Amino acid sequence: MADASSVAYDALKMAVEHVLGKIREGKKLSTEDILVLYLGTIVGDLREIKADIARLDSRIDETNKRIDQTNQRIDDIAKTLSARIDETNKRIDDLARSLSARIDETNKRIDDLARSLSARIDETNKRIDAVQATLLEIQKLLLELVKTRQQ
Repeated sequence: MADASSVAYDALKMAVEHVLGKIREGKKLSTEDILVLYLGTIVGDLREIKADIARLDSRIDETNKRIDQTNQRIDDIAKTLSARIDETNKRIDDLARSLSARIDETNKRIDDLARSLSARIDETNKRIDAVQATLLEIQKLLLELVKTRQQ
């Protein structure tokens, strides 16, 4: 069974054809005949508008599908980039921890070396002091020896 709008359209089409027949015969048109012609024009325009709307709806649907596909691609790329950024950040954190540990180890070695060198310098200073003390003793003995020989 046809829908009501299709039946109404067919009825209006027949009425318009009847009025057009009157026009061809040169008969006078009634107000109702003019109204039928006017309705026929409007209905024709409405059919064209409906067809245009249907085409636009189809194009909008296709555009929406493309937008959805593009959004999905953007989401996929964002997820991939986010995962790569997370992995890069993890690698940076690992490298920073490793570098920090190496710096700490190097600082410890420098501190140990500084203590060792300081101890060696202290030992050398003590030996220098002892040599100076010995030289002073030798100098005193030489002075005494010179004095005793001169006497």
